[in-house]
Amino acid sequence: RRHATSRRMPLEILPLFARLSVNEQQRVFETGGSTRRVVLATNVAETSLTVPGIRFVIDPGLARVNRYSVKNKVQLLQIEKISQAAANQRAGRCGRIAAGVCMRLYSEEDFGKRPAYTDPEILRSSLAAVILRMASLRIGDVADFPFLEAPSPRAVADGYQLLQELGAVTTGRELTPLGRELAKLPLDPRVGRMILAGRDEGVLAEVLIIAAALSVPDPRERPLERQGAADQAHHRFKDDRSDFLSFIHLWDFFNDALALGLSHRKLVDHCRANFVSTLRVREWRDIHNQVVEILREAGWTVPALTPAKERAEPGQTGAKSGPAKAAADARFERIHRALLTGLLGNIGCRTEEDESYQGARGIRFYLHPGSGINKKGAKWVMVGELADTTRLYGRCAARIEPEWIERVAGERVERTYFEPHWDKARGEVIASERVALYGLTLVPRRRVSFGAIDPVLARALFLREGLAPGEHGIAAPFAAHNKQLLADIAELEHKARRQDVLVDEEDVVAFFDALVPAGVSTRAGFEHWRVEAEQAAPRLLYLTREDLMRHHAGQVTEEQFPETLPVAGNALPLRYRFEPGHSEDGVTLTVPLALLNQVDEARLDWLVPGMVREKVQWLLKALPKALRNRETPLTAVVTDFLIACDRSPQAIAPALRESLIARWKMQVPAAVWDGAAPPPHLLVNLRVVDAAGKELGTGRDLRALKVQFGEAAQLTFAASDPGIERTGLKAWESGELPVSLSFIRDGRRLTGYPALVDAGDTVAVRLLDTADAAQRAHRQGVLRLLRIALKEQVRQLEKGWPNFNAVALQLRGRIAPERLLADWIEAICDRAFIGDDPLPRDAAQFDAQKQRARTRLPAVRDGAQRLLTDIAADYAQLGAALANAAPPLQKKVRAFEAHRDRLVFPGFLQELGWDHLGQLPRYLKGIQRRFQKYPENPERDGRHGAAIDTWMQRWTEQLARAAKTEQAAPELRDFRWWIEELAIALFAQELKTPFPVSQKRLEKRWSELTR
Repeated sequence: RRHATSRRMPLEILPLFARLSVNEQQRVFETGGSTRRVVLATNVAETSLTVPGIRFVIDPGLARVNRYSVKNKVQLLQIEKISQAAANQRAGRCGRIAAGVCMRLYSEEDFGKRPAYTDPEILRSSLAAVILRMASLRIGDVADFPFLEAPSPRAVADGYQLLQELGAVTTGRELTPLGRELAKLPLDPRVGRMILAGRDEGVLAEVLIIAAALSVPDPRERPLERQGAADQAHHRFKDDRSDFLSFIHLWDFFNDALALGLSHRKLVDHCRANFVSTLRVREWRDIHNQVVEILREAGWTVPALTPAKERAEPGQTGAKSGPAKAAADARFERIHRALLTGLLGNIGCRTEEDESYQGARGIRFYLHPGSGINKKGAKWVMVGELADTTRLYGRCAARIEPEWIERVAGERVERTYFEPHWDKARGEVIASERVALYGLTLVPRRRVSFGAIDPVLARALFLREGLAPGEHGIAAPFAAHNKQLLADIAELEHKARRQDVLVDEEDVVAFFDALVPAGVSTRAGFEHWRVEAEQAAPRLLYLTREDLMRHHAGQVTEEQFPETLPVAGNALPLRYRFEPGHSEDGVTLTVPLALLNQVDEARLDWLVPGMVREKVQWLLKALPKALRNRETPLTAVVTDFLIACDRSPQAIAPALRESLIARWKMQVPAAVWDGAAPPPHLLVNLRVVDAAGKELGTGRDLRALKVQFGEAAQLTFAASDPGIERTGLKAWESGELPVSLSFIRDGRRLTGYPALVDAGDTVAVRLLDTADAAQRAHRQGVLRLLRIALKEQVRQLEKGWPNFNAVALQLRGRIAPERLLADWIEAICDRAFIGDDPLPRDAAQFDAQKQRARTRLPAVRDGAQRLLTDIAADYAQLGAALANAAPPLQKKVRAFEAHRDRLVFPGFLQELGWDHLGQLPRYLKGIQRRFQKYPENPERDGRHGAAIDTWMQRWTEQLARAAKTEQAAPELRDFRWWIEELAIALFAQELKTPFPVSQKRLEKRWSELTR
């Protein structure tokens, strides 16, 4: 402005304008004088006005040009370079009265490259309105009209496509009755379509107001310098669900102002205070009145808009809930369904990654920043206009539901059907329907009846998925017969482990296809036909074995493949399955939790008679080649073994090994099958269930299941107590305890084993689920009851003996004194109170046992005292010798210490057993003699020591292997003492052994134990 006052203004203002943005360049700057003015050409050059006093024009060479994009079907309002004709027109705005100057902000070379003329409007607009008008006037096809500059065929096709979307023309480009009505309205076809829909929806008054508003510029003003105040003033018109309803609120605002009887000046001031253009409102109301007049001339009844106070708006207090809210929501839906008829191409669905919307035909747009709807809840929207400025914006938006789009679009939506299948509950073939419009998925998945869509495929699916497998839900005799027959033959396949017995599904389908008439694809339709058909042929639909079986399944008999397996007096069900890779492939035994601990692992190893042959064959084939080649013919070997070992109490592998040893007269290693895992179907699959039949766990490792559920199984079994259990006993008050007890619980026979159980200061009578567990528990229970009965004698033992502290001091480095005393007392009580005597089962036997215990106690106590004294003395002597060993012998000392610690450890008096404790002093002396002799001949010690270590390793591994199958015999456990005697024979012959021992004798003994 400062420069504008000088006479050199045009030359100085030129670089200033070159640095300004387009918006800033569009502002008008006046010099302040009365004779010289400067104006930006874009403000006035496109009009027909001549402004007096304009001597200078600045032309930036740019203009916002309104174009319609045929490709994206959106209105573009972008900045473009003007044509030469437009530039000359701008230059003509100055100098109308006197000579003037036009300053162009672009080069002469740029001017020369621009097109000579601006594109005519018919090439920049949608042709829908032109086509509709020409069709109504019967002028002919727009493509044949002799335009001076004819539009492109693509633009013509786009116009027809929009009219087809509106329902104005047919696919053959013929005008429809709706199109004739549209042609009578002097409005854009889309706006006219809204009016027609508003009439049909019963919201004509509201739609007329909105339609007229869409035909004029927005009456609301938003000056750049007062945007905040304008937004605050316009807030009263906003609706958080629809910008279209803002026009209704603005209409109410102006009606209220007119009702006040304001003068023209005051009305203008009132509108200006609320940033509303009076001129645009007048134009809006004029268009509205004109349309109303045209409609009335056409015979329409145009209702007046209901006053705002009588309408139920969603935001009003009375419409928050109840009937008022329902009425407001229904009105909102009707209004926007009517608007949607003209705006089907302007819908959008919000994307997940940002706030943009995926629009029709692959476009992406954003809601205009001036929109008043709540964007958080606007998943689906429609917009009144799509304008491409800095980005593609949707103006005048509203929240809609996809169901409205589908209803309005009608046949224009694309329906895709997928995943047709038989639905037993509905009794018909159903499919999933996907509904889309212009590339937008309105309904991703909807269940629909498929019979009317594709009757042929629906019937085929009904036969294949409903009738053939028996999943039709029909309660009829033929259905029960066919289902049972199919199950029986399928069971034969599982038992025989072959899949060629039952005919293919196609054969069963063909059976029904030949009988069921065409067009029947539902349960109701089939039942209607069946009732009539079976009156003439009652067994028409009955399948036979000949229909279902290709050939016989072989030797599949009840004896070979039983339905149950006896366990503890109960017949537990077996289930067969032939499906390699499935978790239940093979045979599955269902075991109630209460009976889990009573299942015999050796019995399970034999499977069922029809499957055991395959397991034996697998074991023979898993032998090393040198052994396997002896077994020919394999079938005869398997048969001989099964005949010889029928009902063997052993597991298959040990029994087969003994059979091979007897057959070949040679040794077969006990670990010959270690590391070779049989196929899963050759192991019984165990399914553990609770009392209600609910599955608790499955697996093919019985020991692992017992570890997991064994304690719970015992508790479940104990819960079935028939009344024998008692607690808090300090004397024999339970009468006679039977060795076993059978009873019925929940319809199942259970066998329990009563026993006295040690409960600390008292004993209890418990019912245990296995004989071994009951025997072990009963011994400890009797021992506790005897300690209670002989408490005075036990109290004397707890005092120890005068020299006990000295003995405990010798063992202190290995065993705590209090632990040693408790172990000594336990060993004495076990030996003196019970020893090898049979366990008492009634009061008389218990009293007799108590008398024997009282008599034996002094002698056992004295023997235990002397024995522990000798062990402690030898242990201390050996420890002192090892402690004084020279440094080079320290590595060997650790081996001697490990040998010593295998003999003396916390609890050794009770664990090693009375029979072997007497040999401990000799074994400890043997270790000391070996240590003393080691320096004389280390090579001899190393050779014999390796033999001892080898035997100890073999024994440890075999013991662990036997423990896995719960078959660790006492003889195997005692073999370790043979190893100790061998150490005496090799390193301390002077100490003598109680029986002849050598490595050859150990080999012989080992073969007897492990065969």
